[in-house]
Amino acid sequence: MAPRIVVAGSANMDLVGVASHLPLPGETVLGDDFMMAPGGKGANQAIAAARAGGHAVFLGAIGSDAFGVTLNARIGAAGVDTSHIRTSYGASGVAVIMVDRGGENSILVAPGANASFTDLTSVEEEIIAGGDVLLCQQEIPVRTVVAAARAARAGGTRMILNAAPARALPAELLDNVDLLVVNEVEAQAITGAAATDMAALLALVPRVVLTLGAAGSRYASRDGQDEHVPAFAVEAADTTAAGDAFTGALAVAWGEGRDLIDAVRWANAAGAACARKLGASNALPTRDEIDELFGAA
Repeated sequence: MAPRIVVAGSANMDLVGVASHLPLPGETVLGDDFMMAPGGKGANQAIAAARAGGHAVFLGAIGSDAFGVTLNARIGAAGVDTSHIRTSYGASGVAVIMVDRGGENSILVAPGANASFTDLTSVEEEIIAGGDVLLCQQEIPVRTVVAAARAARAGGTRMILNAAPARALPAELLDNVDLLVVNEVEAQAITGAAATDMAALLALVPRVVLTLGAAGSRYASRDGQDEHVPAFAVEAADTTAAGDAFTGALAVAWGEGRDLIDAVRWANAAGAACARKLGASNALPTRDEIDELFGAA
């Protein structure tokens, strides 16, 4: 039976442009390509979880504009349960993403309706409590993330926090996090210590995955585990949603009952498979694509 992954987070319309290089301040660059696709860390990770084989339920807010209609339709078409998405009067969230030919990117996000996703209804709390894993990020109001984490703890649902973008984490949130996923920039912002100081992170939460880009990931826990998990070598086209592919797949693997080291290895394969394609949600890999890369190693 597929694990039930509840994602409480953001939904944006991604406007993606590709060029030879990223523009410097004041510079105009002639682009090579353009595409528009659903995005936002919440929606991306929900789609990633669904494609990785989980039963994904998305909790979030979209606008009453044309982008909102498209977001709802395309997130649902990816296999995510969208029946509890809120519609807020006004603009949907938008992300303007610039990508160079080497796969590096620069992103500007206008939150739009995501800023209206404040607090949780009793129905949303029940959905979280009925899940196997709750997955949250930091592109929605922090009090909503805190409320979601509290509902997960009350219902016995394991909680993964992808602390991106980096910002202060309230003590009440940290007290309810079972697994923290951060990159080096986020780790340093959270602890004020060196990015690779796992002890500083484990002083806050019981388990940590530190993502290291092309170097893979590092998993550590309070029970003494601390292991580097190598990356899968691929030719990267766009790293925009690789982190979301990783986190969504990690939630599915943990929900399936895999050992967390093995879950991180499988999630590494998901992130690598995603990086081979251009775009965000449209680049998120299927379970077969993840398994193929995972098995090849």
